[in-house]
Amino acid sequence: MTALARRGVQVLTKAALQVVVLFVSAGTVRWPAGWLYVGLYVGVVAVGAAVLVPSHREVVEERSRGRQGAVGWDRHLTSALAVAWLGILVVAGLAERWGWLPRLPSWAVAVGVAVFLLGSAIMLWAMAANPFFSQVVRIQTDRGHTAVADGPYRFVRHPGYTGMCLSTLGSALLLGSAWALLPWAVCVALLVLRTSLEDQTLSGELDGYREYRTRTRYRLVPRIW
Repeated sequence: MTALARRGVQVLTKAALQVVVLFVSAGTVRWPAGWLYVGLYVGVVAVGAAVLVPSHREVVEERSRGRQGAVGWDRHLTSALAVAWLGILVVAGLAERWGWLPRLPSWAVAVGVAVFLLGSAIMLWAMAANPFFSQVVRIQTDRGHTAVADGPYRFVRHPGYTGMCLSTLGSALLLGSAWALLPWAVCVALLVLRTSLEDQTLSGELDGYREYRTRTRYRLVPRIW
């Protein structure tokens, strides 16, 4: 199987898993917010494929590797992140099933859609700018890995994580449940921890990263942190 086909299978499996988790948790398929999320996710994936496959295939191929070559601590952290991310969908589904209060107002759902799209756009921008954008923390010596300072990397050192924080927040909001913000907060805490550990790893092992850190001071949010 080619790397492109393998990545396609991974993406389809991830999408199918989300559909199952959402609607099994909700106990019904008659959930407009759930289908709104699925539609937005599929749309973002389609746009990403249209942008990355023709001109940034090396990123798609790298991401098809999954967790291969990940540093030891990141194997555990990515597993925890996956659980917390799915937790957003599970909690939102259960809230829909059992009618947990408080429910978010319609304006918060609209904000959630906008935040989800913004976060997804930032992640896609980071992938397009960084040919070494991987699912895991690994030094890609096999590909001549160097520090990237273009695109969103001019403003923060980890724009992919910035986008992920926003897209997962948008997911919680557009699904309409205030309770889903709890697993989202866990996601953010894990991403902040991963950012710190990744900085340490890259500073010690990646050529040019220490110099890049001196030029780009902020990790996730420009002029804040």
